[in-house]
Amino acid sequence: MANVLSQNEIDALLSNMKSEDDAENGIASGKEVVPFDFSLPNRISKIQLRTLRQIHENFSEAFSSFLMSKLQTIININLITVDQIYYSEYALSVSNPAALFLFNVINTDIKGILELSPELAITLVDRLLGGIGENTKQAKAITPIEQAVLDEIVKKVMDELGKAWAIIDKFTFEVERFEPDIDFAQITSQSESVLLITFEIFIGEESFLMNIAFATYAFDTILSKLSSQNLSTIRPVKYLGTTAREIIANQLHETKLNVSVEFGSTRLTFDQVQNLSVGDIIILNKKVGSESVAKVEGKPFFLAVPGVSNNHKSVKVVKRIEEKEI
Repeated sequence: MANVLSQNEIDALLSNMKSEDDAENGIASGKEVVPFDFSLPNRISKIQLRTLRQIHENFSEAFSSFLMSKLQTIININLITVDQIYYSEYALSVSNPAALFLFNVINTDIKGILELSPELAITLVDRLLGGIGENTKQAKAITPIEQAVLDEIVKKVMDELGKAWAIIDKFTFEVERFEPDIDFAQITSQSESVLLITFEIFIGEESFLMNIAFATYAFDTILSKLSSQNLSTIRPVKYLGTTAREIIANQLHETKLNVSVEFGSTRLTFDQVQNLSVGDIIILNKKVGSESVAKVEGKPFFLAVPGVSNNHKSVKVVKRIEEKEI
């Protein structure tokens, strides 16, 4: 008579059969299966992406300090994403018209695109020319004159990228040309991947986007250096041990201010002014050697007395004017 299996024995057999099937399919118990796209292998690992993110966070900090001193307004730059995508996907996301600055890294095969949103480009141009950046949300093609105005900003981006990447190696980023259409700015094939770095720039209460896209086909040398070096605590040599406050303070120390000194004043009628000629003497309301007001950017700051220093006319500051005295 055949043996009758109990329910526990049946459950054990079914459990063993399921384990064997999982083993045959290469599924290890307790491990998550991660899909792999053979058409777009990740050239850059997650650890390397983290390192690149730190590098570009340092870049955004330095670049925001420059924009703050240049535009004389509050600037905040946030790094949003650092990711690998198809170049074709990136090309579809670019607006038309666009503000694209193609660049390369000298003595390497690395090419990239600096993309300013049209609204950001127009706002920067308006503020650099003395405007306040209002009513610039309407996208339009960038003119050659506007390109020339943006050149200083773009060159600064290249300089700061070089400084931020200095912890990997000495790289020189150089702008190649401007393109208003992504179809004429192809830096790699449509099926290749690009490293896309997206920043959000806050100018006052307005926010704008800026992208930097690198073609990853030439990244092998850089990736080997990222793997061989300990870059867990990255900070460019220039900014080592400094804070954002100190960087801004250093920028302010280099800022030039207009200083003027008022030696005296008087009142003349229009007829007297009209009849003035060379050699006439105008009597002021102050005596020679008396204290005069020294103004900084038109605001009274000091009391000073006139004199001569090294055969140059000069003034000597004798007292600071308190705000209550103004």
